[in-house]
Amino acid sequence: MFKNHKALFFCLLFVCSGNAQETIGFFSATDTFLKTYVDGGKVDYRAIVKDPSSMNKVLGMAEKITVSKENPKEYQAFWINGYNLLVIKSVVDNYPIESPLDKAGFFDKKKHKIGGRELTLNDIEHEMLRAVFPEEPRFHFVLVCAGLGCPPIINRAYAPASLEVQLEEQTKLALNDPLFIQVKKNKVGISQIFEWYKNDFTQDGKGLVEYINQYRFKKLPEKAKVSFYEYNWALNEK
Repeated sequence: MFKNHKALFFCLLFVCSGNAQETIGFFSATDTFLKTYVDGGKVDYRAIVKDPSSMNKVLGMAEKITVSKENPKEYQAFWINGYNLLVIKSVVDNYPIESPLDKAGFFDKKKHKIGGRELTLNDIEHEMLRAVFPEEPRFHFVLVCAGLGCPPIINRAYAPASLEVQLEEQTKLALNDPLFIQVKKNKVGISQIFEWYKNDFTQDGKGLVEYINQYRFKKLPEKAKVSFYEYNWALNEK
């Protein structure tokens, strides 16, 4: 009996160790891929179309990896990277396009193999991330939908050890960007992201302006007249 327990222990240890190595490898490969093809918040889709091998390799790794919400930073980093990579793949698979909306079902119909499952992009955003961590609105500043209306994609992977810093950094960058938060005297234009997902940003009784001002260096007027400008779905192509 003891021997069987001992064998089981070493088997589980081997499986856990192997999965950890695969996850580390995925983050590293994602980082290399993004550094190669992303610059200034734009993606070089044309170059990826010419040689999709590194994209296919990293997504091949992501198909087999499983992560647990019991390890929240690893879980979140995996699904954030997975979402952004699959958006890029979806553009590449349909290239040339001028917008992700040019392809019907881009977000809600096309299923992708990732994390041992078959999921749409919307499934990843809404079921794997927002539903599991409903108190985390900063996902909206790191999930990049391939449109210029999104906060820009960064040229490095989100990693468990640095995720909190990266979430804060990207939220501050977005909410201090004059193109993302458009201020004209007492009138403020904000992204439709805040309209579509208002409940994410107004938890604990906060208003939208109050939420935004948490991250603003120059605070918005408390009584600012807020409107939502039209989302720009043009492709974020380099």
